[in-house]
Amino acid sequence: MSAAAPLNAALPLPINLTANAVSATGKAWPVMPPLGEPNGLRPCCAFGYDLHAELLGLPVPWYQLNNVVDVDDLGRHQFNDSMLTGFANLTGLSRENNGIVYTTRGGFIDTAHVRDTADMTLYIFTHLQARLGQGFTLQPGDELAERRLVFRRFQPPSSLAERYTLAAWLAARLAFQLAQWHEIAQGYGMQSVPGFSEAVSAYSPEDLYSNLLGARLAVSLILDGQVKSKGMYEAAMTTALRQALIALGAQPANATRFEFDMLDGRWWDSKRRVPEKYLVLRRNYQMGDNRRATPVPGEQTPPLTLALPHGVLGYDFASLAALELWPGHSMAQLPPPASFYTDKDFARLAAEAKKQDGPPAK
Repeated sequence: MSAAAPLNAALPLPINLTANAVSATGKAWPVMPPLGEPNGLRPCCAFGYDLHAELLGLPVPWYQLNNVVDVDDLGRHQFNDSMLTGFANLTGLSRENNGIVYTTRGGFIDTAHVRDTADMTLYIFTHLQARLGQGFTLQPGDELAERRLVFRRFQPPSSLAERYTLAAWLAARLAFQLAQWHEIAQGYGMQSVPGFSEAVSAYSPEDLYSNLLGARLAVSLILDGQVKSKGMYEAAMTTALRQALIALGAQPANATRFEFDMLDGRWWDSKRRVPEKYLVLRRNYQMGDNRRATPVPGEQTPPLTLALPHGVLGYDFASLAALELWPGHSMAQLPPPASFYTDKDFARLAAEAKKQDGPPAK
């Protein structure tokens, strides 16, 4: 990629986040070769700031997670396609800067979740766009269950531009379903790092709205032809993330900390340590791809609804592809399905998790 490309990508991008807006492209743009699965570890941010940690019940001295990010200090987006990238994220050596930013129209936004679902949307799209209409399966790594993206054989549109548009929106829908499953898996005992519970992050109030924002941003970049190369996408995503947060009414870091302080004892407990489950006191168990941010008490600005279509160009996505969750090798507390789970089971599984969680531990 030429040195001029990041400068071009810094220009405003045509991002449309309106819930009922289904953008299309008049051109089938060039697309990079199929990407590897996003598998680097972006450390997701537990709700709160200046968080301390414990390991095996013992405090970890000198460790403190700031967890707040400013819209002007997001760093450069990097597609998460290697464990080396994950190591850089975990050690603070990444060129990205992730955390939580408070916005007046979208509540708290976790930039790691935004980036993760944007990357997953692009990953799926690069495999799908040339094979649209063929029957095939993609298998990302297990998350309690064995995850399968099953694409069915069908007759796609004759127009290359329409095929491109259909593949973009279908990829976003599946990527967001994977994000919803991630919340469910965390709630039922998934551990990416053995011995380190992720229950503190399950159904965190900012998570799925942030994921949905990432899916919408990725579609905008795909339809605008910003995915000819990985470098082009990374430069465009760097611009798009900042642009979207500003559109949502991003607040400076001190205002984000103020909002956290106002919710201490109601949404989170600053006296607890990561990964104690009830460090997070407020959770959002809603599933589905038509969402408003979890309402923040006292916020008067009208919220922005984010949504994904369930079909475009006369095609019903549910008939074209599906996320199937088959019994895995280590399912923790997840009850085995009769055959496999789909997105139709998500609301029930989340409702059962809510019932089991009960009131916060004292």
